[in-house]
Amino acid sequence: MKERENFSGKLGFILSCIGSAVGLGNIWMFSWRLGQYGGAAFLIPYCLFVLILGTTGLMGEFALGRSRKKGSFGGIKEIFEEKKLPFGSLFASIPTIGLAGIFVFYTIVVGWILRYFLAIIGGTFNKVDIPAYFTSFAGTSTSIGWHALAVIITASIVIGGVSKGIEKINKIIMPALFIIFVALMVKSLTLPGAAEGIKYLLIPKWSYLQKPITWVMALGQAFFTVSLTGSALVVYGSYLNDEIDIPNSAINTVIFDTMSALLAAFIIIPAAFSFGLDPTAGPALLFITVPSIFKMMPGGQVFGALFFLSIIFAAISSAINMLEAPVEAVMYRLKWTRSKSVLIISILAFILGIPLDLSLEKFGAFSDFITIYLSPLGAILAAVAFFWIFGIGKAREEINKGAVKPLGKWFEPVAKYVFTIVAIVVLILGAVYGGIG
Repeated sequence: MKERENFSGKLGFILSCIGSAVGLGNIWMFSWRLGQYGGAAFLIPYCLFVLILGTTGLMGEFALGRSRKKGSFGGIKEIFEEKKLPFGSLFASIPTIGLAGIFVFYTIVVGWILRYFLAIIGGTFNKVDIPAYFTSFAGTSTSIGWHALAVIITASIVIGGVSKGIEKINKIIMPALFIIFVALMVKSLTLPGAAEGIKYLLIPKWSYLQKPITWVMALGQAFFTVSLTGSALVVYGSYLNDEIDIPNSAINTVIFDTMSALLAAFIIIPAAFSFGLDPTAGPALLFITVPSIFKMMPGGQVFGALFFLSIIFAAISSAINMLEAPVEAVMYRLKWTRSKSVLIISILAFILGIPLDLSLEKFGAFSDFITIYLSPLGAILAAVAFFWIFGIGKAREEINKGAVKPLGKWFEPVAKYVFTIVAIVVLILGAVYGGIG
């Protein structure tokens, strides 16, 4: 039997996990939520949730994968079989299907970003009406080619394997992303009128802490920002050896993920204020507001190219993880080679995404179903399998392997009860609010 691939070390693993976590949600969602729900006051519930629940979820998913040397499909299925519980394959498939579903629509957005990057390099944004430019290709057949390019780039990296593909590329693009972010933040903060944007982000509006919606949105941001899907980080954990410190890795992932979100906020929001644009534009922030900023900014072509290059890095690093999980599941289940698995999964995902290319309405309905219902359900199933069925005591032992500072008994009720119950609450709140992540 071929020996299972592994990350070469802790640095490559952490950078890959940061790459998975740092995605488009960090870039546009955190920025406007921070300003919309109380400025610095929003950071209080967000940090509380991400440090307690985010790290707990990450540790559970990392350890589930490492303990079984399998992704979530094989790991959860195995746990169910050991306890002689029915429907193991069915429950085990849900987290992987959910993540594969995200890959289907996410690569469409990556394609849009690739088009924007090339357009800004070519000076297109100086000649067009940007809102009209976006609607001229999003939801049309023009999007298909860019979608295909995004899938091809992602597949070409994943086909290289763990150390030579996933780890190698993340060691390059993650440090590059943070360097570009810092440079862009300095530029944004020195723009005329940027001070109002800084105040918008940093001056606490304490009254927002009395509003339930602030806590709900902070919970959703904290839960989804670190890629808790029951599959994404399980597969990366399955490539770890027992010497890697899981608690420390989880904390580092949360810290750098939050740093990237804050950097993005201090790039986008002050610049939006400087040019009198709406900083609470939601998804339109990335594809309409931000390009409009660079259109008006002196030297905007250069800074815009750097910005969208960094967004490509963030998006591709997440897409890699979304593809790796179903690929690993197929390799485990069908005993296919990595090359064959990547090729088949990529082609199927691309074909399934074509109807979404052609209709923004279908795109929205599909992405909502996956992110509101299926993805949180996957996280719940992984938590129940590892913390409850496998056993919270044994789960803590697996997490503590290689840990410099092992977790005490206090962790057990936090993981078994608090995290699992909150994950269920996230699913319910998502259904009630039409999405909170």
